[in-house]
Amino acid sequence: MINKAEDFLKENERLDDLQLSGLYIIQNPEKFMFGMDAVLLSGFAHIKRGENVADFCTGTGILPLLLSAKTEARHFTGLEIQEESADMAGRSVTINDLSGKIDIVTGDIKEASKIFGRGVFDVITCNPPYDADKAAIKNPSLPKAIARHEILCSFDDVARESAACLVPNGRLYLVHRPTRLPELFDTLKKYKLEPKRLRVVYPDINKKPNMVLIEAIKGARPMLSIEKPLIICDTDGKYSEEMREDYKF
Repeated sequence: MINKAEDFLKENERLDDLQLSGLYIIQNPEKFMFGMDAVLLSGFAHIKRGENVADFCTGTGILPLLLSAKTEARHFTGLEIQEESADMAGRSVTINDLSGKIDIVTGDIKEASKIFGRGVFDVITCNPPYDADKAAIKNPSLPKAIARHEILCSFDDVARESAACLVPNGRLYLVHRPTRLPELFDTLKKYKLEPKRLRVVYPDINKKPNMVLIEAIKGARPMLSIEKPLIICDTDGKYSEEMREDYKF
């Protein structure tokens, strides 16, 4: 990490230790900070050596940072529409001396295929806004509302542009809400992104699931593999063995 990293911080920002390969990330608690969903998606995504990876809706760049340490991908590109978040992501890349491996691009996911071209990525990851624009109560903080609600993009935009930017048989990895699964699958199939793996995430064994992890492959044949559930906490409220062993919580 670059010396005097504090020189890269702006007002109300802090530098958080990711507890992985000496990586740090810049975050602003008053704006939007990454959550467990990003960490779980980084463990669900299968990325091979030498692959070219994009992360759409990258926020402050958490997924490219985590995946740069967990995989042997050739290169990562993060796309983020909010300039402030993209700026934090870019400074985190610099602080971690990863400028040769990670690029952060400020841009609109609806224009991704125009920005990058068609058929250029082997893998795309995405932690998109979960809630439809008119659904649920919006956070009064606009950056948080944009990250959580489909204000600036819809899931149709995510699927369409991911399909356009992926190579044939390229893979899209998503984290989303289980309540929207029928819509998600219909939209993925609309753009020839076939759901191939599904893992349901439960906050604990006695509660309803609150997340789903999805792998979709461009142009693949129908055949869905449903993996064992991921339980975040045991009945005693402590992190499950898998969360402790595999995710280091």
